[in-house]
Amino acid sequence: MNTQSNALPESCESQRIVPATTSATRPFYWSVRRELWEYRSIYIAPLAGAAVALFGFLIAILVLSAANATQRRPALEDPYGQAAALIMMAAFIVSIFYSLEALHGERRDGSILFWKSLPVSDLTTVLSKASIPLVVLPLLSFVIVVATVVIMLLLSSLILLGSGVPVATPGTPMLVQMGMMLLYHLITVHVLWYAPFYGWLLLVSAWARRAAFLWAALPPVAIGGIEKIAFHTTYFFDMLRYRFAGSGPEVGGSDNFLNPMTHFTPGRFLASPGLWIGLLITAACLAAAVRLRRRQDPI
Repeated sequence: MNTQSNALPESCESQRIVPATTSATRPFYWSVRRELWEYRSIYIAPLAGAAVALFGFLIAILVLSAANATQRRPALEDPYGQAAALIMMAAFIVSIFYSLEALHGERRDGSILFWKSLPVSDLTTVLSKASIPLVVLPLLSFVIVVATVVIMLLLSSLILLGSGVPVATPGTPMLVQMGMMLLYHLITVHVLWYAPFYGWLLLVSAWARRAAFLWAALPPVAIGGIEKIAFHTTYFFDMLRYRFAGSGPEVGGSDNFLNPMTHFTPGRFLASPGLWIGLLITAACLAAAVRLRRRQDPI
């Protein structure tokens, strides 16, 4: 009897330990899933950009059907970079509006009381929302761009074969290089380089009671205006423009990220002070957003 009574608590204790170790990441996982359920534009907007790119490509094919073979090949090979830029632009716009709405929307509709009643910390909630523009949207954009380019390659190959033109599609090394350049651009620019923007927007979303977009834009405009009037300089506006452009020696030194001749410069990028200053600003903004959400009530 004693052995049975001793074995029972041990088994119960082991059953309590296993869920504790496996549930450490489950709140974060389900918080991210919640964002995907609530904000369908996260995946609809990049897919819509891909649909627009494919539709334009089909129109180009119909327009070029009457052209001669020598004119048809370059016209069918040009839109790959344009399609990638369109999809990433759609994802970037969604990232901006999502970051402004993520913490403000739950206070506006009063759902923050329900979400706070769940065993999910404010840190987990804010990090799950920050992961959408910093992780989910870049990865989703990469997958959609690759799928769109493959479809365009297949369509262009069929058109060229149908017109009797020998197909000269990019080889596997060239496609891999284009994919690596795209991934490099997404990680450096859309994740690390733009991280301070997303952190600032999430902070404003956690603080503003209304007109979050206005409150996000007013402080930078005020700082730049004061600098211009007091010192007759535009360093702050130049810094914002340089950061927003997402181009320069730190992120590759070229505006055409699909150009196979563009050199990888990860060492220069990782050594740039602007990168680490931006990441520190991002961490400070997210920490402030966590503290604000802990004290905030419905609007």
